[in-house]
Amino acid sequence: WNAFPYNPVDYRSYGLSTYNLHPDGTGITVASHLRPLLNLRPGYLTFGEGEGSGLRHYQADSHLLQFLGAKGYEFDVVTDQELFEEGVHCLRDYKVALTCTHPEYHTAETLDAICQYRDEGGHLIYPGGNGFYWRVAMSRETRGVWEIRRAEGGIRAWDTEPGEYYHAWDGAYGGLWRRNGRPPQQICGVGFSAQGPFEGSYFRRTEASKDQELSWMFEGLEDEEILGNFGFSGGGAAGYELDRADPKLGTPENAVVVASSEGHSDAYIMDPQEALSHLTTWNGQPEKNLIRADMTYMRTPSGGSVFSVGSILFCGSLPHNGYENNISRLLHNVLNRMLTEQSPVKKRKLY
Repeated sequence: WNAFPYNPVDYRSYGLSTYNLHPDGTGITVASHLRPLLNLRPGYLTFGEGEGSGLRHYQADSHLLQFLGAKGYEFDVVTDQELFEEGVHCLRDYKVALTCTHPEYHTAETLDAICQYRDEGGHLIYPGGNGFYWRVAMSRETRGVWEIRRAEGGIRAWDTEPGEYYHAWDGAYGGLWRRNGRPPQQICGVGFSAQGPFEGSYFRRTEASKDQELSWMFEGLEDEEILGNFGFSGGGAAGYELDRADPKLGTPENAVVVASSEGHSDAYIMDPQEALSHLTTWNGQPEKNLIRADMTYMRTPSGGSVFSVGSILFCGSLPHNGYENNISRLLHNVLNRMLTEQSPVKKRKLY
């Protein structure tokens, strides 16, 4: 297949990333998107085994972009750099904002911008998984450079050394946003819960999804209980990295779980930060119950809304059967609803 060529692990002259190590075995904390990124070009195959397209990260986002084009939506792209520098001002003109499939790394500034957009009546769609997980810092002196400290816990490529938990650029404590008092559940209703191989399963609708108030979401899908048992990414819409709703971590009381995933293999594990001992988890549920993705929808007091899918493989199911499938129809219904609802702020199209 030759699906993983020219990676910095093997070709260090291309410039190392924060997933790589220094010669002494310590993790690299600073990197730049201005270096050659041959593994982020369109069509680059991250996974050469299993079912589907083998696309991940930026390449997997192409499934979402192609869906938007196929359904006739106009959209703009706002980068992390712009969000960091301009804040909510670069979002305010848009009725709907969609994240990418894996928005894992955020500064305080980018999180503030997203939350302010949501709280001002914007409509937010999070069509991915393992988002809003690590706290990072971006340099204001050297554009295009960012820093991470993988402190304390979480699933990670390397472990930050003792005494190096604080960012050099902004002085803030690094590590997980959850340990910094801002769990993802507070932002979009769901947060990282489990991870496994690049293999997808499916969602099953909940009884709550059949409430008349949500009938618009499942228009054309009234008789379908199983969602996304197909897809270009791992063969299903639910998999690889999974997010769950959890009121203890900040999922709002009015958030409705409309579908949850099932059928994940024994190779999936819960996020280590959920374990207190070999007997007990942080929220008291059995480990098997934490290996799931929750698809959620909630309204905000300002008239906006948030729709989160809980799975990094979700968008890989959009192109199936020429974009004519229940995952595509579901997202299409949600987008149309958000675009046609009245908003307290005049906005236009998507980003």
